[in-house]
Amino acid sequence: MAASLPDYEFVVVDAVVQEITDEQQAAILQRAFDDNQLRKESLTEPEALALFSELVQVMGRGEAASLALAAGRDWYLACDEKRVFRRKAVELLGEDRLLTTPGIFVLCIRAGLLTFEEADRMKTVLEGKRFRMTFKSFRDVS
Repeated sequence: MAASLPDYEFVVVDAVVQEITDEQQAAILQRAFDDNQLRKESLTEPEALALFSELVQVMGRGEAASLALAAGRDWYLACDEKRVFRRKAVELLGEDRLLTTPGIFVLCIRAGLLTFEEADRMKTVLEGKRFRMTFKSFRDVS
């Protein structure tokens, strides 16, 4: 789905990869890397490393690394975290450079990669895993 979204490349920072402890999730992620659907990146720029060391004081390593990478490279950031993370992300990136899971689904619907029905089925699966969305159907938000 999202890996082929026109005009977007999806990158996962290595600190996030290191946080994945579920073997099934790790295998799925590795397959996505192997199939070139996702790309893994590391923080290497001094400014990004400095920002990471500041951010890791108030949030998890994966979130801090993702935000530092996005800020340092002027990228969008896809994340559903709230509270401190969201406040810092808006401060560093601006509201318009934040993407959420529902937002990515909407982009896929608009690009013709997903139908409303497919997106709603995926929404149901996510809600079964305690990922709540505040709308009934993607038809209501697209």
